[in-house]
Amino acid sequence: MELYLGIDAGGTHTRARLVSDDGEIIGTGEGGPANTRIGLPEALEAVEDAYLQAFAEAGLGRAHLESVWAGLGIAGLNRRGVLPGLQEHGFPFRSIAFASDAAIANLGAHAGADGAIVIVGTGSVGFGRAGEEVFTVGGYGFPVSDEGSGADLGMRAIRQSLWARDGRIPHSAMTEEVLGHFHGSAGEIVDWTGQATPTDYAAFAPMVMDHAVQGDPVAERIVQAAALRIDRLIRVLLDRGAPSCCLMGGVSARMRDWLAASIRERLTDPLGDALDGAILLARTRAAEKELT
Repeated sequence: MELYLGIDAGGTHTRARLVSDDGEIIGTGEGGPANTRIGLPEALEAVEDAYLQAFAEAGLGRAHLESVWAGLGIAGLNRRGVLPGLQEHGFPFRSIAFASDAAIANLGAHAGADGAIVIVGTGSVGFGRAGEEVFTVGGYGFPVSDEGSGADLGMRAIRQSLWARDGRIPHSAMTEEVLGHFHGSAGEIVDWTGQATPTDYAAFAPMVMDHAVQGDPVAERIVQAAALRIDRLIRVLLDRGAPSCCLMGGVSARMRDWLAASIRERLTDPLGDALDGAILLARTRAAEKELT
């Protein structure tokens, strides 16, 4: 029996899915964050944790690893030295193909066909394919990029709460809640930001969205500005020739209603998820090997 393993190694957590040749899911697993920003050894450890769980759930031992076709999508693949490091790593599989986490999400969303995605989660990125052209928009990492993301929302909420504390803008319910989280102490905020990760900032995003829906003037401006940034990512992808675009990621469902009506009309629902894309990547590699 042919086995295919898909791995989605993202900045928040890592997931693995093991399927049979007919597509039946026989095992799943999860690991910690695997963004290569934290270091390739740590990312690889999270990947191994996830796929070993999937094999254990399937009732398969390590001896079966060498017969598996694997596809791995990982955040930060474009960082210097990451791809060579992955290629040199001694994965135990029959074969493994690598792609970015955005690339496998796009494969899954469009079942391998042309199209684009914008992922809005802890971070954000636009990715598309039209014919032979593959293009990425944004995704350079927080804080220089990740526009409209959960981390971006959280950072701007904290910044404007400090402005309100200084008297530069009027207070609102959101700024009061943010400052209350830090006991009203600017020093505590400064200490926190010295160690905070994008995930830490993104933890404030649901609160920002909640206040925006309730009409909080500060939160509303933050979310409106974030929506404009996401609008722009989508427009660029469509202008580059992508026939359609899917909005994906943990913040996407709540952000969708804030997008321009002309953009919402051009969005389509994804056909599958990133793990479907990773498995499709593995199947494509298997088919290529059979032809050579």
